[in-house]
Amino acid sequence: MQMDTAEAKAKLSELVAAAERGEEVVLVRGRHPVVRLVPTAPPTPKFRFGVAAGEVTCVPDFLKPMSDEEIALWE
Repeated sequence: MQMDTAEAKAKLSELVAAAERGEEVVLVRGRHPVVRLVPTAPPTPKFRFGVAAGEVTCVPDFLKPMSDEEIALWE
């Protein structure tokens, strides 16, 4: 889809929606293309829950007092 910049001012939301649908939207000034509207890439999450699912098999009881052997390892 190509549209003159003067007409695009009135139809900006329509043009943005078309670009989001994957249509190529080019704004022209006179006969020359000057701008192409494209959707941005979706943001990638920084952290995903469940990434290590199944990899952790034993979770220690952190409230249980350590044995003398475990304490000796820390000293």
